[in-house]
Amino acid sequence: MKIELGSVSLPFDLDPLSSAPPAIPADEYEQRVQALYERSGMDWVVVYGDREHCANLLYLTGYDPRFEEALFVIGPRQRYLLVGNEGLAYAAARSPHVQAVLCQSMSLMGQPRDAAPRLIDVLRDLGIRSGQSIGVVGWKYLEPAETDDPTHPAFVPAYVVAVLRELVGPAGRLADITMLLMHPEHGLRSVMNSAAQIAAFEWAALCASMAVLRIVRRARPGMTEFEAAALAGYAGEPLSAHLMCVSGSDVIVGLRSPGARRIAYGDGITVAIGMWGGLSCRAGLMLGEPDKDFVQHVVTPYFAAIATWWQTMRMGVTGGELYQSVIECFRAAKFQPALNPGHLISFDEWVHSPIRPHSQERIRSGMVFQCDIIPAPLPPGQALNCEDTCAIADAGLRATLEANFPDVWRRILDRRRFMQSQLGIVLHEEVLPLSVAPAYLPPFWLCADRACVVA
Repeated sequence: MKIELGSVSLPFDLDPLSSAPPAIPADEYEQRVQALYERSGMDWVVVYGDREHCANLLYLTGYDPRFEEALFVIGPRQRYLLVGNEGLAYAAARSPHVQAVLCQSMSLMGQPRDAAPRLIDVLRDLGIRSGQSIGVVGWKYLEPAETDDPTHPAFVPAYVVAVLRELVGPAGRLADITMLLMHPEHGLRSVMNSAAQIAAFEWAALCASMAVLRIVRRARPGMTEFEAAALAGYAGEPLSAHLMCVSGSDVIVGLRSPGARRIAYGDGITVAIGMWGGLSCRAGLMLGEPDKDFVQHVVTPYFAAIATWWQTMRMGVTGGELYQSVIECFRAAKFQPALNPGHLISFDEWVHSPIRPHSQERIRSGMVFQCDIIPAPLPPGQALNCEDTCAIADAGLRATLEANFPDVWRRILDRRRFMQSQLGIVLHEEVLPLSVAPAYLPPFWLCADRACVVA
């Protein structure tokens, strides 16, 4: 594969959107909840969430804790959302299809606790009894190599686990079932993304990628990182990651938040913005003309890997095959992918990843992916990255998306044409780019119309 710097124009508007994200119908939430409950085989399912770990709750209920913790309690016909003082009104507004129940142990310390202070009493009143079984969902789960007992609830507060054990007693059963939501091939959140959910994630990916590209195309030497980050035009969309904007002539640590440092000509620079369902990242050099050595030794193998990822991605391919196709592009390079070359994305920036060495997990319809290849190590003062979001959809899912969300479908088709006609990247029909300009990589930000293309 031959990589060149070509003249690439963006046929997309980078102004902020005025529309709201598509809503998920109440019956779709119920389908998800019922599917989880039936798969669990338990009497009850209890899903934990808090401000930093809200993705499973969002997927099942539409509710995200803003200051507190929350528990979603599922029985054969029961749907209870346990929230603290501040979450009660918010839960009613966000999730009217679920009964909100006050449990003041979910509240912040020092707040009133005179109405419903004890979690064990609240759960007992809901009907949980001794001898029953409970499936517990945390924010991630332990693999067998990490623990002697993967069924033991791991990523849930010990207090919650202790209360549940006391309720069911020695004759009852408690088991971690987080895998049912987050397994990289079979998890509900991995594959049960409907047309409505993909449309909602497209809105997020569109907003995030437009914000990133506004910074790439408008940042200039002399600005502070704060000033560059402000070019994103962030309007309050829910974030899945802290906004990152970093520059410098030393080693670039991309996870850092922006600061008061002034961007200098020749700096390495990176920016990333993640919202519920989509993240975009771009990194390069603050130069007005190409650096031939950087192009030859860094840009060329890196973009070959990006193009290969997009062209290899399809239904039925294994994660191991996709991983190996990317690794082959780095055979002669002095760097490798720092982490997995791609992963599943949702309300959280990283759900899981089937893209691992020797993985036999197959790519399936309904998955949403982040093309996420981080080159490392790079010399001090150098940065390069190109992250975007896509969905995988079979013919039936594509037809539903086209029928129910025609504007989303039109944008997806425009992006596919852009990737093929301007970037030389040809996609399988089931790959739906959700970011505004997928795989658009200008290595030199002061000449952003010169971007990587497949010759």
